[in-house]
Amino acid sequence: MRILVTGAGGFIGSHVVDELLKSSNDIFALCKYNGEGKFGWLEQKKYFENEKLSLILGDISDTEQMSSIIENMDIVINLAALIGIPYSYVAPRSNINTNYLGVLNLLEATRRFNVKLVHISTSEVYGSPLTVPIGLNHHINPQSPYASSKSAADLLCKSFAKSFDAQVLIVRPFNTFGPRQSMRAVIPTVLQQIALGKGIVKVGSLHPKRDFTYVGDTAFGIVSAAKSQSFDGSVIQLGTGTSYSVQQILDKCKEVFNVDFEISLEEERVRPMKSEIDILESDWSSARDLINWAPRYNFSEGLKITYEWVKEKMVVESKVKKYII
Repeated sequence: MRILVTGAGGFIGSHVVDELLKSSNDIFALCKYNGEGKFGWLEQKKYFENEKLSLILGDISDTEQMSSIIENMDIVINLAALIGIPYSYVAPRSNINTNYLGVLNLLEATRRFNVKLVHISTSEVYGSPLTVPIGLNHHINPQSPYASSKSAADLLCKSFAKSFDAQVLIVRPFNTFGPRQSMRAVIPTVLQQIALGKGIVKVGSLHPKRDFTYVGDTAFGIVSAAKSQSFDGSVIQLGTGTSYSVQQILDKCKEVFNVDFEISLEEERVRPMKSEIDILESDWSSARDLINWAPRYNFSEGLKITYEWVKEKMVVESKVKKYII
């Protein structure tokens, strides 16, 4: 089985590669081309020397390259995306080019060569929900350019399944957290500020609530989906069914790490009012029913693992900076 993972050097993508390497051979990891020739979180000796893994630099927006790579694959897991919501406000066309037109390239190639496609979506496509938890029948209502680009890609995947019998499965994770996540995300930035020990944590709004899944569970769910028989345009949600507000995250951190700190609200961390979503909470029964998946880590366990990673990352970075001349 030859499996291509796009966006493989990113946060979730690198964990999906780790999960695949536990049991699969012939894994191909596509990372966004860059001038330094780096492979993101896969830039480690253990990946370069693993005979199961081939590393590729490229871009899903390149039609010809995607066609030549996908021709020899059995499954494509698409995690390549621009995911920064704040960036989508200033560069919406970039989101469309990667998150929508890039997916079109993958769909055309997988359809042409009879290859299965697992497309990774996002809970942001729902916008402010009418009901909680959010079921699969909830309407799509994107409230940011990022969410709009991902919604359009989801609908494109469904249309290819219906129009061309393309083998497509949409996996829709709710908020994922854990090691390797960008420090711009709420949980890593909170944990980093706690680790610094300055007694103050800067955040934006305190009220938005999200359904947080530990990244190991998200990666396991994606790999389980890739091994399923549900490639008919179906959607699978990955979540825990429990949501936490930013305030509740801060309270949980105080409890788990036995610390105290003041909270400082910063305007630049707040989304535009009409673009903010008050709550995203999943109904993950589709994952249970279709791929026999359930979250294995609770929120506190995930926080502890992530906190240890944040502290280790801070130590490594401080050593690097110390010896720069």
